[in-house]
Amino acid sequence: MKSAVENLSPTRVKLNVEVPFEELKPSIDAAYKTIATQVQVPGFRKGKVPNKLIDQRVGRGYVIETAINDGLNGFYQEAVQEAGIQPLSRPEVEITEVPDPSATEGQLIFQVEVDIRPEIELPEYAGLEVTVEAAEATDEDVEKALDDLRGRFGTLKTVDRPAVDGDFITIDLTATVGDEEVDSATGLSYQVGAGTMLDGLDEAVTGLSADEDATFETKLAGGEHAGEDATVKVVLKAVKERELPEANDDFAQLASEFDTIAELREDLTKQAAESKVVEQGIEARDKVLDKLVELIEVPVPDSVVEEQMEQHFRPENAHGGEEHDTEEHRAEVRENTERAFKNEVILDAVADKEEIGVNQAELIDYIVSASSQYGMDPNQFAQLLDQSGQVGMMVGEVRRRKALAKVLEQAKVTDSNGSEVDLSDFVRPAGEEAEGGVEEMIAATEAEAAKAENEAGESTEAVDADK
Repeated sequence: MKSAVENLSPTRVKLNVEVPFEELKPSIDAAYKTIATQVQVPGFRKGKVPNKLIDQRVGRGYVIETAINDGLNGFYQEAVQEAGIQPLSRPEVEITEVPDPSATEGQLIFQVEVDIRPEIELPEYAGLEVTVEAAEATDEDVEKALDDLRGRFGTLKTVDRPAVDGDFITIDLTATVGDEEVDSATGLSYQVGAGTMLDGLDEAVTGLSADEDATFETKLAGGEHAGEDATVKVVLKAVKERELPEANDDFAQLASEFDTIAELREDLTKQAAESKVVEQGIEARDKVLDKLVELIEVPVPDSVVEEQMEQHFRPENAHGGEEHDTEEHRAEVRENTERAFKNEVILDAVADKEEIGVNQAELIDYIVSASSQYGMDPNQFAQLLDQSGQVGMMVGEVRRRKALAKVLEQAKVTDSNGSEVDLSDFVRPAGEEAEGGVEEMIAATEAEAAKAENEAGESTEAVDADK
């Protein structure tokens, strides 16, 4: 088989493929066998009909057509492999020549146009300079961390006063659209200012006391009437404020492994400092990636963008109806799609240059983290990935993360005060190549998840007992 690549653009090629009769013949033989099981000829069992009788019954041309249809994908994949390209879109095939049905020679010639992943040239990225905000843990950060910890052990006390921001309230809600009551709920718990229920609720309940009510206009967020304008009546049943335990040695022993409040404060100070380093690391990581994208021109195939646009704006995904499909939202999705594609191409190129691999422990860490975002058991999530053939995609994502960490490791990071920022603790060292199959990965994930679940259970029991 002969194949040649014609570059139509940086992201699209045309493959010209010639398949001689000798290489097409195995497909023709296979086509005869397939057709032999489909036709009935008196005196012959299915699958045993001679080729000459098949030619008489269905025609040699039909046999050639069947052979081409069945073998075309294999010839296309072979041409792709020879060309060393990575197709991104559905191939558009045009057959320009087929063997003469009356002869035992000739060739199959076809052309394929397909979008491909572009080749890029990486600049020298070692020593990229980025500036991040100066970040030092303050006394206010430590006090906030201490207050957050105290809040976890706080108790709610009913108070006889109007509700203010941060209070915990009990409410009844009734929603009407026009003159029709469409939904209601009683005894709901809500923290004023959380903004997690209905737009306008926080303003409506602020200043209300127990047994007082208010009415506000809002857009329903769920149910059969999602997206519709509604009038909601809220009745406030109770106002509670959180009482925090006193920050003393007894509290330190209750809430931590330390015996004194001084030791707990010292640990919180250390954690606050580490948190600031993480914040700087995230800012530096994002800015390093921004610089890479600025330095490298990555053409984006139209098919990549259009496929994502079509998927995002399918009716079943358009939860906001017509308000979901706006010019502004389409522009945002297009921009995000193009940026994500550029990031992927650049980081894959970095990973290739740095010869970055992914080991089993790193893949497990990623799966455990990703499964929690979907509210799934890590073991079931890993099995689902395996069954749907998505493990390779996960490996690619972990590999790209490590590639970005490698670039960040070589970058020069300073803060807004001009001081050099040490991110050595933020950047994870490169791992070794992955070993073992998916079954071992799943088993290891299950063990890791079980361990985490046991530790979480023990922690919860201890807290409940202390409370």
